[in-house]
Amino acid sequence: MRILHTSDWHIGRTFHGHSTLENLGTVLDALAAVVREKAVDVVVVAGDVFDSATPAREAFDVLSGAIRQIREAGAYVVITSGNHDSATRLGFQSEWAGLAGIHVITRPEQFDEPVVIDDAYGPVLFYGIPYLEPALVRHLYPGVEMRRHAQVLGYATQRIRDDIARRDGARSVVLSHAFVVNVPSASASNVTVPTASAAASSEASDVERDITAGGLDLVSVDVFDGPDYVALGHIHGRSTLTPAIRYSGAPLHYSFGEATKPRGAWLVELDAGGLDTVEWVDLPVPRPLTVLTGELAELLADPAYASAEGHFVSVVLTDQVRPIDGMRRIQTRFPHAVALTHQPSVVAELPAASYSERLHARSDSEVVAGFLEFVRNGAGPTDAESELIVEVIAEQAAQESTA
Repeated sequence: MRILHTSDWHIGRTFHGHSTLENLGTVLDALAAVVREKAVDVVVVAGDVFDSATPAREAFDVLSGAIRQIREAGAYVVITSGNHDSATRLGFQSEWAGLAGIHVITRPEQFDEPVVIDDAYGPVLFYGIPYLEPALVRHLYPGVEMRRHAQVLGYATQRIRDDIARRDGARSVVLSHAFVVNVPSASASNVTVPTASAAASSEASDVERDITAGGLDLVSVDVFDGPDYVALGHIHGRSTLTPAIRYSGAPLHYSFGEATKPRGAWLVELDAGGLDTVEWVDLPVPRPLTVLTGELAELLADPAYASAEGHFVSVVLTDQVRPIDGMRRIQTRFPHAVALTHQPSVVAELPAASYSERLHARSDSEVVAGFLEFVRNGAGPTDAESELIVEVIAEQAAQESTA
């Protein structure tokens, strides 16, 4: 059986105010083409199908179109909900969708009720664990401690292992939306972020909504021991925690922090004995993301930056003085520039003297020049500005003398 592992579609998300629906549609079209070309049997989506709990109609149109193409290409679909999704909205009409080979698992009581899909070697059990917020599900399991996400998932995965055992150890795939790290269970609750010492830990970017509650909801990778393959969602970059436990990442770049991370999906193949091979499949990047750093004049003139002219661009200007109308000028060459920050390469030292000491025995022109130097990172007035300052001060003095 061939399985395509995807996650974090985030349908409806904007990128610096720009809709991503068209670009995401392009990528999902390509995903359906992969299904056809690679003879994929099942596509799994491990949560965060939508970016919002209240998606717009256009977002539903993108989802419907993508699923239609995947089914027409010959694959079943198994979806579970993430922390961005409304489980109720995503799961609406899921019973009817299941009759068409589209299995949407969003209810907490469904996590140990597998979708069974057969191949030439027999059944494969697909268990979907929707995002389970401890405060919202603990009442369903009285007597079970569920203060942390790791405890909820530990309980769920044990139930799944028990169900697999009752089915004579059939091959199994688990979908889960969580922040999983490659550290032992005993220390997971003491880790606030994945560290370099956790060699294969997942790395978050700057757009994943925090679900860690100060580190208490990080989940150890060994919680997922047992199934033949675990398809994780939540982290937007691909990651291999173990050969059988992986993040696929998001199909689009949703942050400049993700700009260097590849976009695609894992092609997972099961044979008669379980996991056989896992292969990365690249998906297109409709509009790449680029961060440009330099002085404004250099960025506008240097031919080395020509390749970025069609990209989404974030600009870091290093001019000593912040250029006037910098974004408009940048967009004359990079029309898709969406972010600009000023980080001067030369930073003037602030004077140690007090404000009153700096003004002592200075003329009005010197006071204004000193102010400009202070607020413009050490760059005082130009010759033209100095002339203008003298002219304005003289005009003001003339008005005061005739008042």
